[in-house]
Amino acid sequence: MYTNMSGSPCLVHNTTDPGEVFYDTAQFVTGLIIYPVLCFPGILGNILSLIVLFHKDMATSTNVYLSALAISDTVKLINDVLYFVVILMKQIKAENAGQVMSQLYPYAHYIFNFAVCVTAWLTVSIAIERYISVCHPTKAKSICTLSRARNTSISVFIIMLILSIPSALRYHAIEVVDTTLNTTCFIVEPTDLGNNQSFMKPYTWIQNLFRSIVPLVVLIFLNARIIHELKRERIKGKSLSGRNRITLIMIIIIIVFLVCITPDAVMSMFFGFGYVEEDSFVKGIREITDSLLAMNSAFNFVLYCTMSMQFRHTFCKIFGIKFQSKPAHQPERDRLLNVTVPYGRVSLRSSLFEQAHMKLQETFV
Repeated sequence: MYTNMSGSPCLVHNTTDPGEVFYDTAQFVTGLIIYPVLCFPGILGNILSLIVLFHKDMATSTNVYLSALAISDTVKLINDVLYFVVILMKQIKAENAGQVMSQLYPYAHYIFNFAVCVTAWLTVSIAIERYISVCHPTKAKSICTLSRARNTSISVFIIMLILSIPSALRYHAIEVVDTTLNTTCFIVEPTDLGNNQSFMKPYTWIQNLFRSIVPLVVLIFLNARIIHELKRERIKGKSLSGRNRITLIMIIIIIVFLVCITPDAVMSMFFGFGYVEEDSFVKGIREITDSLLAMNSAFNFVLYCTMSMQFRHTFCKIFGIKFQSKPAHQPERDRLLNVTVPYGRVSLRSSLFEQAHMKLQETFV
């Protein structure tokens, strides 16, 4: 059970303890400033992404993974919004803030671990598909199919739901009587399962491996291979194909994930720091690492809009926004055809035709 220096289980703030001051400051900044700034636009962006990615024009295996990723990120951000609400209640000194926080925490802990694990392995799935598409293009058509992407995404959700179940059973809220303050309050404590170190210690290692370490290693390796292959094409003087241009977007998604997940991986795996059982200083650091994970979940819609013409075009088509990807005065046939009459035939202007063909191939986000 966590108590402060005064020994009172219901008094969790002590201005004389630097660790508690740091934790309160980190909780205020992340919970009341960073989370609402990230979560509300992020949830809206993910919903818009799903609307676009579910459109028939975007029916590709890559977009199946991105749709599943948007769902996972939305679950994570909604979970963070609940944390924002609880911290807001705490700041306005609502009487039941502690009770709400304690009773929500076990479920929020489960959702957090589930969503982070799903995001990690969907990102790995995207990286694997990009690796096959770039490094083994002849096999991509048979391997990177819509049905395989759907089955893989569903499997990731189911496996991580099951793997994260002990997280839901690790903590519970209990009501305690504080004789020092002559009051009662709710606090979060480990359950019997949570206190069972013969189970929780290996489980925590396995969960941390699946949540961060293994995905990190796999993503670093695959990203290095993909970037190396793209550099080879540039050295040979080849222009990037539509598929490889989209790979650059996937690389950015992977790099952002690596940056955001690494601090959490270091805290969990290498230092073994948890949540409820830790001191105030570690909890303050956890607030910062968790806000990075929220940033990762809120990032993708902006990336799609800024870097993908296909996404912008479909978005504008769905919402009835005028979108021009070429000069309005130039007819399409004039961009593709060069009419010549020396030999009585109509020949294709090859360079423009190739560009248009590459554009038609850009069916990924």
